[in-house]
Amino acid sequence: MQPIRVAQFGLGPIGIESIKYLATKPWAQIIGGIDIDPLKQEQSLGRLTGISSLDDVSVYASFGDLCEHAKPDVVLHTAGSSVTRSIEQIMPMVQAGACVASTCEPLLYPWLTAPLASAELDAACMNAEVSVVGTGVNPGFVMDLLPVVMTGVSTRIDCIKATRVVDATTRRGPLQKKIGSGLDPDVFQALFQEGKAGHAGFCESAALLAHSMGWHVTADDIVETLEPVVADKPIKTEYVTVEVGQTRGLHQMVKVMYQGQLVIDLDLTMALCEENPHDTVTVKGAPELTLTFPNGVPGDQATVASLINAVPRLVRSTPGLRLMTELACPIHDKVNILGGNHYIMPAHQTVG
Repeated sequence: MQPIRVAQFGLGPIGIESIKYLATKPWAQIIGGIDIDPLKQEQSLGRLTGISSLDDVSVYASFGDLCEHAKPDVVLHTAGSSVTRSIEQIMPMVQAGACVASTCEPLLYPWLTAPLASAELDAACMNAEVSVVGTGVNPGFVMDLLPVVMTGVSTRIDCIKATRVVDATTRRGPLQKKIGSGLDPDVFQALFQEGKAGHAGFCESAALLAHSMGWHVTADDIVETLEPVVADKPIKTEYVTVEVGQTRGLHQMVKVMYQGQLVIDLDLTMALCEENPHDTVTVKGAPELTLTFPNGVPGDQATVASLINAVPRLVRSTPGLRLMTELACPIHDKVNILGGNHYIMPAHQTVG
């Protein structure tokens, strides 16, 4: 089986870590990186990642420049949270015959806010016989895919509730800034109302849950709110400084009503120095199920894992703009799973 040729679009913290993890996969051949930063274009992926085997792999200014030298089977897209901008970036990749796995949060369920652009991208995927998916840890796993999987052992679903508490002190610099660290609470609240702040993709998590459960809801049924979390003591991290009275994070909630009942209840707190980080998912119904991860799922590491581990399933999926719930179950693999070999043999057989 030929390796999957992979290019990395966006060489920020998540993009760099994605390359490092991808380099451990025997099924992957890393053929190039893409970034608008001229300083990164002057360096090899080996120099940027510290992986000597990538010393001869170049960084290009655009996807078009990369395609002049090598044709990817898959592009890893880690370049922002705007669904419209991301679809614009992804469309040429699809038209060139590449599958795309993206960490753009709204791409988890892009039909919610960009139905026309999503339909165009889906049609382009069908025409080129490739697939696109939005994935990550949240959205992409903790508050959407995981609850959907849990419902597989239910005979009745009344309500899905997911709570995530994150100590943002442990997270990368861009996220610490994204949660409003150091801003006046009123300013941060105003930015949220303008759609310029807050956790992106939260409503899309709710939309994916509703879609999976067959609850026909509209955007008006999905209610999202945000409250700044205010510092009561000075905080200083490697990336930000927060004074008393300034924002140190966010408390964001999404609730969905269906036929007069609360059916989805998502609650997210991401803040510097937040105590008792954890993830809890509860499926209310028959039976009632609760699953808790003490300390929570590590966001940056898990995002990278989700992105890379989705690739083999993505290239084998039905062409189109896909949902994470439509791909085969993503798993961590140490071997070339595309070969279809069975590595656990029946007791009466021997290996070798």
